[in-house]
Amino acid sequence: MKIFASLRFYWGAFVISFNTAVLMIPALMIFGKYKSTIVHHINALTLWMMGGIVLKKGTMDMDADMYVMNHQGVVDIIGFEAVQNNHVRWAAKKELFDTLWFGNLLKYAEQISVDRASRSSLRKFIKDVAYSRDVMKRPVAVFPEGTRTDKQDLLPFKAGTKVTAEKLGLKVQPVVITGSKRLLNEHNKTAHSAIVHYHFLPTIDVSKADKGWYKRLRDEMQKVIDDELIYNHRSR
Repeated sequence: MKIFASLRFYWGAFVISFNTAVLMIPALMIFGKYKSTIVHHINALTLWMMGGIVLKKGTMDMDADMYVMNHQGVVDIIGFEAVQNNHVRWAAKKELFDTLWFGNLLKYAEQISVDRASRSSLRKFIKDVAYSRDVMKRPVAVFPEGTRTDKQDLLPFKAGTKVTAEKLGLKVQPVVITGSKRLLNEHNKTAHSAIVHYHFLPTIDVSKADKGWYKRLRDEMQKVIDDELIYNHRSR
């Protein structure tokens, strides 16, 4: 059984790489003005080829400026793009932009590069988010934990997301993802057929929120994660 799960992992990794390199990047280069539709449909195809189904709970706020999510692995992004078509702009670490295939994907999809080693990275990120909202009219998606984890407890949230949201007075919608690491577990290199759930929580208008909004957001996300495990036996 473990051997089959391991084989499925490498199949999933191949599907992601192949669809990115052969389908998505050329399509974005040729049909640039249809970026959102291309990314949406090819990610839906990728998810299906991996044996995944994506379900949405709650209502996605199409007027939100920023979506804040927990992070287990690349399936989080694939599933989110498959479940909606709102031309989201992802914040990704600079190192990913330097990779061969995924770097080109991030560049052609006009995603945001975050250089964690730079002392001016927060100032640049604030400018990028403001430009996304005011000029590109695209919401930004971030993983405030800063890295992927296989633990049930959320990692401490990075302060940059809070500072940016408060500086710009953003409307922030938290999203809790569960089930993605069963579909493709990058930590133990196994994969299974799975349903990936996206729980859209109420949007917070940071311009009107009190000082404790960021802690409450994290606490509410953790409660959903805990309830999913207790009542549905589904880990994040």
